[in-house]
Amino acid sequence: MKRNKPLALVAGAALLTLAACGGGSSDDGGTSGGTEREFGDQTGGTKDAERQGPAAEVPDATAGGTITVYLPGDPGPDSLDPTAGWSVTGNSIQQALTSRSLTQYVRDEETGDPVLVPDLATDLGTANDDYTEWTFTIRDDATWEDGQPVTAEEVAFGICRSLDSEAFPSGPGTEYSKTYFDGAADYEGPYTGKDPKCEKWSGVTVDGQDITIKMAKPFPDMDYWGAFMAMGPAPLGNASKPPNYGTKPLANGPYKVDSYKPNEELVLVKNDQWSADSDPGRHQYADEFVFKFNQDQAKVDEIMLSDNSDSQTAVATGLGSDKYADANGQLGERLVQQTSQCVSTLTPDYDKITDINVRKALAYAYPYEDVWIAGGEVPGVTRIPANSVMPPGMAGKKEFQVDGEQITYDPEKSKELLAEAGYGDKPYEITMVYYEVDPLAKATQDQITKGFEAGGFSVKAIPVQESPYNIWLDPDNKVNKTLNLRGVNWCSDWPAGSTMIPPLLKTDAVYNTAYFSESTVDDEMDNIATLPLDEQGDAWGALDEKIMTEYFPIIPTAFRNDLFVFGTKIGNPTGDGSIGAPNYKDLFVMQ
Repeated sequence: MKRNKPLALVAGAALLTLAACGGGSSDDGGTSGGTEREFGDQTGGTKDAERQGPAAEVPDATAGGTITVYLPGDPGPDSLDPTAGWSVTGNSIQQALTSRSLTQYVRDEETGDPVLVPDLATDLGTANDDYTEWTFTIRDDATWEDGQPVTAEEVAFGICRSLDSEAFPSGPGTEYSKTYFDGAADYEGPYTGKDPKCEKWSGVTVDGQDITIKMAKPFPDMDYWGAFMAMGPAPLGNASKPPNYGTKPLANGPYKVDSYKPNEELVLVKNDQWSADSDPGRHQYADEFVFKFNQDQAKVDEIMLSDNSDSQTAVATGLGSDKYADANGQLGERLVQQTSQCVSTLTPDYDKITDINVRKALAYAYPYEDVWIAGGEVPGVTRIPANSVMPPGMAGKKEFQVDGEQITYDPEKSKELLAEAGYGDKPYEITMVYYEVDPLAKATQDQITKGFEAGGFSVKAIPVQESPYNIWLDPDNKVNKTLNLRGVNWCSDWPAGSTMIPPLLKTDAVYNTAYFSESTVDDEMDNIATLPLDEQGDAWGALDEKIMTEYFPIIPTAFRNDLFVFGTKIGNPTGDGSIGAPNYKDLFVMQ
């Protein structure tokens, strides 16, 4: 899943998203507060197919109040359409508060790990022996915000919507539904294919409350995929037709949309038609959530460290690196470090920068710590050097090094590699974009330019006022066509290499912004999916090492933690290990 926050975008500080990574950063895998913090692995979490509503009450929780969430440098989701949701920011808010799907995650209070539990389905689904067919029974006590029941037919229609890759070109269905569901690769969808009732696709069938999905190939991770909003309901017919539905979708969670100003603010209020008895994972403690996007980090830090009325019932999704030492001692458990299975990357255009030595030169010319600090990160706490696509703690990850040892900033080594590639006479030109709306993005770009130039490159940095993803993911975009360096910060959709390597490196994958394409690598990806489950982790790890050492098509710049700041009147200050965000489901305002 992509991380939405374009803080340093192509700078590799914080960009893509995740869906289902687990655990925290303390020794037992939970999130940590207090003064002793170190970068920790996370685990994949567990499953509880029997969990039913209502969710267990949070100790000492009280009802009422408004929670304000400041999101520094984060423009927020481009659309609230659940089918399009594939960003940390949008998914963390909507999955927790407004939009339900087949399954969901809850936080294990003992370990901090995510636990996969039922949501609209009564359990985690039933698969046949070879995982080519899954059946979910939809509960009969879930409702929309207008009081109407959520039906199995609406869930099936929502699943069908995810196949429309023109209506949702960068939605998660492009990676999973189109790949795994039977007949999905050739089905154009309800809007593009002018099939408003999804009658031309037979991959999903409804029998009473049961939904059965047929697979084109084995898909043992369907229960994890079920936690995405794309595997949730949509009103039948034109009521959910894009793009209008993305401005105010019909809620079926504990909160509904009151107002939405893209790139500015989202206000959620209580959905009085939601029933706690129908929901195994969510709570409805606060009266209102107000999400403020594109906030200035320095101003947010000032608010959150002041303990005034504005900060006491607020949450910040970031902390400036210059405030870390003070905040770490002052805030205690209200400064939460959350580990995420995420990797930040630079993606040289594989068709334009064809020499592996040039790609390696870029890696040596990237001033890692200077970029992190300029972007508000804390080296060793929120960012550590990365060696691979697969993050720490993921099954099968290999501890290899592309050049025998960790690549670090070394401009002289960069210039040597450029000379070996035949580019020693004049600087090698790099063209990239940065998000000029965020001062930290400008600061990180300045550091990147400085480092690259010291390493023998020249840099044309193009300022843009929209999320660089909107540019990178549009092959027809005029600016995108001029670029030879992009970026992606990617987080696992669930704890498996299959959610890291194919989305970033398979030919024509939506988020393969490097345009890397090698048929033998594609074949190996396809082959791993046919292996026994207990062999797939090691196989993904081996392929990760092969790709990085033989091709080095993308540059992993950091594995990431996040720091969240909670006001003194915010109860249960915790992180959500399934999404790398604050644990919105369980927050409350102390009365």
